Amino acid sequence: MDSNNQPIGIFDSGIGGTSIWKEIHQLLPNETTIYLADSKNAPYGQKSKEEIVALSIKNTELLLQMNCKLIVVACNTATTNAIDELRAKYDIPFVGIEPAIKPAASHSKTQIIGILATQGTLNSELFSKTTKKFQETKIIEQVGHGLVQLIENGEIDSEKMTQLLHSYLNPMIAANIDYLVLGCSHYPYLIPQIKKILPEHIQIIDSGQAVAKQTQNILREKVGFSSAKKSEQLFYTNNDPKVLAKILGNQYTVEQKNF
Repeated sequence: MDSNNQPIGIFDSGIGGTSIWKEIHQLLPNETTIYLADSKNAPYGQKSKEEIVALSIKNTELLLQMNCKLIVVACNTATTNAIDELRAKYDIPFVGIEPAIKPAASHSKTQIIGILATQGTLNSELFSKTTKKFQETKIIEQVGHGLVQLIENGEIDSEKMTQLLHSYLNPMIAANIDYLVLGCSHYPYLIPQIKKILPEHIQIIDSGQAVAKQTQNILREKVGFSSAKKSEQLFYTNNDPKVLAKILGNQYTVEQKNF
């Protein structure tokens, strides 16, 4: 495969997909990336399938205008509702993200796992198909109402966040889960908070590393790695850039853009 110095495009319904971007950048530091935070329309999880598809097309079109070679849909809700439509419409590879049910169900000793996700993900046809493969495992589903909004508002460590997480996680603990699957790319930012609530034996799983490895595979097999000696990491948001800059540790410039 010839080298290809075009950027990798990444989009999410806000800042949460930066948890995916971090894994990609760590694995592929020579690749230039363009990240779109569609925070103005967050959360996607409460929108209809038609709205989610339309927003995903809008984000994809912008990344294609920026000459991306591959697009990572760093949003569980957009993946589970729109990735089939995106793949049918555009001749570019897409990498999606869906809840890591398989590793949790495969390793669970109690055969009871919990999933914290958005309404849009849990209601999707793709999620339903995935869970049907693991009928011997009891899957306790919980919609994370309000979590994305608090993260987008920079309230990760707030009292309100702590109360919400307790209300969502305590019933799962009581049900004897031994794995918690984070089914939204925003939620890895809550892991320190979640660990304070969960007993130590309960493992937390998210999809970040798997998405980074799949991105690497597609670069190797289909589009080519960058040969540039220096990479750029570009971030755009259609909301207040301060929140995205803060979650990135204020290491990168975040540009506000209407999209």
